[in-house]
Amino acid sequence: MNNETNKLPVFHLAIPTHDLDLSVEFYEGKIGAKLARRYDDRTTFRFFEHQIVCHLAPDKIDKNPQMYPRHFGMTFREKEQYDALYEMAKANGCEFFKDLFIRFGDLPERHSTFFLQDPSNNLLEFKYYDEDRFVY
Repeated sequence: MNNETNKLPVFHLAIPTHDLDLSVEFYEGKIGAKLARRYDDRTTFRFFEHQIVCHLAPDKIDKNPQMYPRHFGMTFREKEQYDALYEMAKANGCEFFKDLFIRFGDLPERHSTFFLQDPSNNLLEFKYYDEDRFVY
């Protein structure tokens, strides 16, 4: 990582979890995020150079998650990285809320995407655009 990258702001997202151990098992063990800190009430992960904090809040879990409007994730610029994460998720037995599919198939902003569901029903979308100009 170069010095310029080290100076970029880091996005921070806090989400609820009903079980800190399951959060670690999913984010670190299944999709490769790095556990940065752990306390009695939260776990913090380095998630593609950004910060995800899973707060222990069992009463805040979405019992019926839906893709829209509440989800988060990453848009990949390199197809190989996208494919590698998909294969890792499959190999590690992740729960797919929606498996691999193509959105906007006939439009220039066509992209491949899939949704994972973490153990606390938080939905994660990962996508790759055919044309880099649509990534922002």
